[in-house]
Amino acid sequence: MNINEMSAVEIQASVSKKELKAESVIKSFVERIQDKEGDISAFITLMSESALNRAKKIDQKEEKGKLAGVPIALKDNISVKDIPVTCGSRMLNNYVSPYNASVVSKLLAEDSIIIGKTNMDEFAMGSSTENSAFFVTKNPWELKAVPGGSSGGSAAAVASGEACAALGSDSGGSVRQPASFCGLVGMKPTYGRVSRYGLVAFASSMDQIGPLTRSVEDCAVLTQIISGPDLKDSTVSSQPVPDFRKGMREDLNSIKAGYLKEKMLDDCEADVKDSYFRVLKILEDCGAEIYEMDFPSWKYALMCYYILAPSEASSNLARFDGVRYGFRASDKSTLQDMYMNSRTQGFGDEVKRRILIGSFVLSSGKYESFYLKAEQARISIRNEFKKAFEKVNCILTPTTPETAFPIDSKKDPIQMYHTDVYTAPVNLAGLPAVSVPIGIDKKGLPLGIQIIGKFFQELTLFKLAFLVEKKVKFRKLRRKEAK
Repeated sequence: MNINEMSAVEIQASVSKKELKAESVIKSFVERIQDKEGDISAFITLMSESALNRAKKIDQKEEKGKLAGVPIALKDNISVKDIPVTCGSRMLNNYVSPYNASVVSKLLAEDSIIIGKTNMDEFAMGSSTENSAFFVTKNPWELKAVPGGSSGGSAAAVASGEACAALGSDSGGSVRQPASFCGLVGMKPTYGRVSRYGLVAFASSMDQIGPLTRSVEDCAVLTQIISGPDLKDSTVSSQPVPDFRKGMREDLNSIKAGYLKEKMLDDCEADVKDSYFRVLKILEDCGAEIYEMDFPSWKYALMCYYILAPSEASSNLARFDGVRYGFRASDKSTLQDMYMNSRTQGFGDEVKRRILIGSFVLSSGKYESFYLKAEQARISIRNEFKKAFEKVNCILTPTTPETAFPIDSKKDPIQMYHTDVYTAPVNLAGLPAVSVPIGIDKKGLPLGIQIIGKFFQELTLFKLAFLVEKKVKFRKLRRKEAK
């Protein structure tokens, strides 16, 4: 088998049994990057030399970890010691992290190999990876299409075979949406399941780190490894972490799945809607009980998200002022000029837009009218989920209302924001959700379905995702190889 097509589980098993050298694995992926990166532009920082050196050390170990020799890409808002963390922004272009994020420490403890840092929408603000300060990443399925965002670089790296798996961050759908656009499995864990220490903050009450992989099994392995308590992050839960890989093969005693009313699918492309109902029929044939559900508050979810997230962003990004670290403008005569010029030149248009929105809704006289009402809407959304889960153990939606759209085709920010219509409510509620590839549309682009679960019930999601994966056989559905 081509090394670049092997799963993380297969690579780990081969390296552990000494059937394959970790060094050979990394060389194969480095060659793949050299071959594909000119077209894809997935990586901001490549770590080829350090990856090869680490691979040699892993080959010398007798006892190897659960990810031995597996090359993993990281979204460039996740800190790796002595490596730049740019967040896709000019503001942090020359910043080098002095420490590892907790998820990185956990990956390295299991002998994984970080192969590079991937491109992203600046400070994770976007749905296409067109908002990077450096370059636009292309979708490996169609180079004229976006890979999704804001974790588009991570998704493109895995889909093109430049990395075996990747981590992204998800604040409103930024792991699940690129997973859907690139034909991958993408997990957004329960808020508090995974430590955010070392993740550069965008919207602190919604940010979560999650994996992007080619299979449900790989996703289960990575999610288990990066989950669990962390003394460096007080928001992390002490809930026990199940063995997701082992547990996903256990039978689901009963599948009670909720699905959306037809009116909630009005804006979906025909292929998205057809594939969604096809999977529901497959589950019904497997004995699932299917219930139609209505979520009245969801119509406010995007408005709610784009008030709360920018509010948190305006606070989190206040630290980038040209004083302590990051970009500092050269044209400065007064302290005020330095602040203003550094932020004007250092931030891109979308980041500025969200800072302005956030500052406005938090300002005197606007806080009660906008921010507090958005928080009230958030509670309503959370309560609707709670009521739904009294009847079902999962809720299925399309991941996105459309497949990957052409680069530079959404000039209107509102159109771009609409791609998060099914994913943002999950972040507002803090629930876990996974996107699974289920087919290919008439344009030859991947389709995804989102499975939403109860708090800390990722295992249920993996069981159902594994069942869908087996029934759909996505890899056999591919009409063409990723370019």
